[in-house]
Amino acid sequence: MDKQSFLKAGHPPTLLAAFLYFDLAFMVWVILGPLGVQIAQDLHLTHAEKGLMVATPVLAGAVLRLVMGLLVDSLGPKRTGAVGQVVVIAALAVAWRFGIHSFEQVLVLGVFLGVAGASFAVALPLASRWYPPEHQGTALGIAGAGNSGTALAALFAPGLAASHGWGNVFGLALIPLCLVLVLYLALAKDAPGAPPAKSPGEYLKVLRDKDAWWFMFFYAVTFGGFVGLASSLTIYFNAQYGLDARTAGYFTAACVFAGSMVRPIGGNLADRIGGVRTLTVMYLLAALFLALASTGLPRAWMAVAAFVPAMLALGMGNGAVFQLVPQRFRKEIGVMTGLVGMAGGIGGFYLASSLGLSRQLTGSYGPGLLAFAGLALVALAGLTGVKSRWRTTWGAAHLSAARI
Repeated sequence: MDKQSFLKAGHPPTLLAAFLYFDLAFMVWVILGPLGVQIAQDLHLTHAEKGLMVATPVLAGAVLRLVMGLLVDSLGPKRTGAVGQVVVIAALAVAWRFGIHSFEQVLVLGVFLGVAGASFAVALPLASRWYPPEHQGTALGIAGAGNSGTALAALFAPGLAASHGWGNVFGLALIPLCLVLVLYLALAKDAPGAPPAKSPGEYLKVLRDKDAWWFMFFYAVTFGGFVGLASSLTIYFNAQYGLDARTAGYFTAACVFAGSMVRPIGGNLADRIGGVRTLTVMYLLAALFLALASTGLPRAWMAVAAFVPAMLALGMGNGAVFQLVPQRFRKEIGVMTGLVGMAGGIGGFYLASSLGLSRQLTGSYGPGLLAFAGLALVALAGLTGVKSRWRTTWGAAHLSAARI
C-alpha cells in the first residue's frame, strides 16, 4: 500500500477519532467480563449466571447496532457517536454512584453497556465514507483496531477492582471516556457526499439480498468468536485453572490484545490478496486452535498458546470481512454495518452464554468451544460456495478496483 496515497485519500483526524471512540467504547462494553470473578463472588452467581452476565452486553450491543446503523444515515455518524458516548457515560456514573447489588441490576447495566458495543455501527461508517474502495480494508482495519479496548479492560480492570473495589472501576472508567468524548467532538468530521437518509423499511430491503445474510454469518463467526472470548476468558482462566482475578486478567489480555491489534493487518492483507483468500485461511486456523483449546489443556499457559493464534485468526478475519462489505454494499454501508455488526454481537452472545451453560451442565467448557470451532468450518464451507459467484459479479476486476 502507498502510504502517501492512503493519507491523501481520506481524513486522518476523523480516522483517529473513530479509533479512539471505538477503543474506549469496547473497553467498557466488555468490562463485566474482566470484573466477572469479583462480581460473581459478591453476588454469589452460578456458572450459567456468570455466562449470562458477560453475554448480556454483547447481545444488547448486537441489537443496538442495527438501531445505531439507522441513526448514522439519518443523523450522521458524528452526532450518533456523540449521543452514544453520553448515554454510556451516564449509565456508568449511575452504577458507580448508587452501586450494583443484585444479578438483575448487573444485567440492566449490561443492557446500557450494549450502547458502547453499538459504537461499531458508528465508528466504521465514520471512517469508511472518507476512503475509496482500494483503501477500505486498511481504513476500516485501523478504525476497527479499537477492538484493543477489550484488552485494556482485561489488563487493568481486575487489578483496579482488587485495590479499589469493582464498583469504583465504573467511576474510574469515566475519566478516559470523558477525555475521548472531547477529542471526538474536536476531531471527527462527517464525510461529504453521504447517501440521503432512507426510511427503516427501505433499509431493511437489503435483507432480501442473500449476500447480506452471508456477510452477517461470516462476521458472526469472526467477531462473535473474538468478543465472546474477550468477555469470557477471565472467568474461564479463573474457573478452569484456579487463577486469581488479576492473573486471569493478564492471561486474557494477552489473548485479546493479539486478536485486536491484527485487525488492520487483516484488512491490509485483504486489500493485497483479497478478502476471500484471507478469510479462507483465517477460518481454518480459528477452527483448528479452538478445537485444540476445547480438549482441556492441562496448563494455563498451554491454553494461552491455543487461544492466541485463534484470536489472531479471528481478529484478522474481522478486518477481511469489512474489506468486502463496502465493495458489495457501498451505498448501504450504514445499515450493512449495523446488520453485520448485529450478527457479530449475536455470535458473541452465543459463545459467551454457551460457555457458561456448557460448564454448568457438563462441568467442562470443551463442548462450547468445540461447537464454535464447528461453526468456523461451516463458515469456511459457505465462503467456498459463494466465492466464484462473487468474483464473476460484483467483485469482477472490471467492476472494482479492490481485490476480493
